[in-house]
Formats: sequence, structure tokens, C-alpha cells
Amino acid sequence: MSEDTLVKQNVAAGTATGAAVVLVTVGILQLLQGIAAVAKDEVFVVGINYTYKIDLTTWGWIHLVLGAVVALVGCALFTGATWSRVAAVIIAAVSILANFLWLPYYPLWAILIIGLDVVVIWAVSTWKPDEAYPDATRQR
Repeated sequence: MSEDTLVKQNVAAGTATGAAVVLVTVGILQLLQGIAAVAKDEVFVVGINYTYKIDLTTWGWIHLVLGAVVALVGCALFTGATWSRVAAVIIAAVSILANFLWLPYYPLWAILIIGLDVVVIWAVSTWKPDEAYPDATRQR
């Protein structure tokens, strides 16, 4: 393996670890956002009318469930297991969709979360744990 490939994989591994931290953080923040939407509908103000209008209490429950799943997948991603990497990509994609639909209620926050989810998908997709740490997987 070339030195350049090893450096790229180490960067991807570090970014994937960062992605796990981001997923846990996003999950906790979505949990709090869901609690705010369920507890008091007046916290969020709807701007213009959109085609996909859902009650804020429903959005609150969606964000509560999604936040819990995102945080759990983020914790599992620390292991680097293949299933957790696949789950992280899928849950980040679902989070992008949910936050796109959340744009009318809280646009700046939704755009920020969408950007972070894109970084998570990139980091997890480019990381190959076997190449990042070749000494750890070599048979002795």
C-alpha cells in the first residue's frame, strides 16, 4: 500500500470517528428539538405555507424517534463495524430527508444538520478500516 493511500485512510478514519461524534450530537439535539415541538407548539413559527405540512406535535415525535436512533447509530459507529457504517449512511440520509421537510419550521438549523449529515455520509463511505490500520488486521 502506498504512503498516500495510508494517509488518506487515516484522515478518513479520523473523520469517521468525528462523524460518530457528530451523529451522537445531532441525535441529542434532535431529541431536544423534538421535546420542544411536543411540549409547546408555540416554540416554532411557520413562515410560508408548503406542500408538505405536518402538525408540529407530529414533527416533534418524528424528531424524538429519529434523534434516539441517530444517537444509537452514532454510538455503534465507534466500533467501526460494517453494519454500523451502513446504518450510519442510511440514518444520515433519513435525517437529511426529515430536515429538508423541517425547513419551513426552522430553516437555518435544518440546513446546518443537512450539511453535517453530508459530512457523515462522506466520512463513513470513504473509510476502509482494514486499510487505515494495516498492522491491527495483519495475522501474526
